[in-house]
Amino acid sequence: MLQPPEPVTMIIRARPCAPFSLAAFCAPALLAASTGAAAQTRSADAQPVPGATAIAGATSAAIPAIPEPMIFDMVRPLGARRGELETNTLAQVNLSGPSRHVEWAPEVEYAVADGFAVELELPFSNGRLTDLKMGLQGTFGTFRGGRSIHGVQYLGLHNRRDGGWSSSLVYLLGNRFGERLSTMTMIGAGDVTLRSTKGTGLIVNHSTFWDVDDGTVLGFEVNRQTGASGYWLLMPQLHRAIGRKVSAQIGAGAERAVSGPFRPRVGLRIIREF
Repeated sequence: MLQPPEPVTMIIRARPCAPFSLAAFCAPALLAASTGAAAQTRSADAQPVPGATAIAGATSAAIPAIPEPMIFDMVRPLGARRGELETNTLAQVNLSGPSRHVEWAPEVEYAVADGFAVELELPFSNGRLTDLKMGLQGTFGTFRGGRSIHGVQYLGLHNRRDGGWSSSLVYLLGNRFGERLSTMTMIGAGDVTLRSTKGTGLIVNHSTFWDVDDGTVLGFEVNRQTGASGYWLLMPQLHRAIGRKVSAQIGAGAERAVSGPFRPRVGLRIIREF
C-alpha cells in the first residue's frame, strides 16, 4: 500500500531590514525546505555575532554593541530601539591656560522609532546657559555580517548671545572586531552657520575601544575640527557600569585650539538609562 508522503515544511525568511533603512524594500529569500532541519535552522539563525544584540523590528538582525565616545556624544547608540530613553550630563574643564570655565551640559535622548533618535541639550559655562542644542540621528543598517553599522547625525546649536544658528552633519560608522575590540568613526561638516559663511569646517572623530569585561571599557578618542573654531582633542577614557541602568565615563587628555599649545583637559559623563 502506498504511504502518503510526509508533510514538507517550507521556511521563508526575509532578509533583515535595517531599522532606519534608505532601501524601500528588503527582498525575501527562500532559505530551506525540510522537516527535521527546521528547528536546527532557526537555532542557527538566532546565534548573534560577538558583542551583538538583537533589535526589535528586524527579522534575525543583529546590532553590534559599540560604545559611544565620551566627548562627541551620540544620540543613543546606532540601531536604538523605539522607546529607549536616556539622560546624561557631561562636564569638562581645562587644567591650565586662560579659559578655566567648567563646561557642562545636561541632555535627554529618546528613540522615537527603531533606529531613529532625537536629543535636546542645554550647554552651560559655569552657571550661565550659553546655547540651546538639538540632535537627530538615524541608522542606515548593518553589514559585514552584522559586525558593522552606519548612520547619520545632525546637530543644531542656537547661541543665546548672538542669536546665531550653527549646524553639523556627520556620517557614522561603527565596527566590531571580535569580542573586545571596536571602533566608532564620524566624518562630516561642522560650524555651518546661517549667519555667515566663514565657519564651515571638517569634523573627524575616531574612537577605539577595548572591552576589558562586561562592565568596563577602555577607549581613546581623537577629535579634529577645522574652520573658524577648529581644534584638536585627544582623550583617553574609561567607561564603567555602576549599576544595571547607570554608568560613568571619565577621561583625561589634552586639547589645542586653533593656535596655541596643547592644554590638559579632564571630563566626566554620568549616564542614566530608563
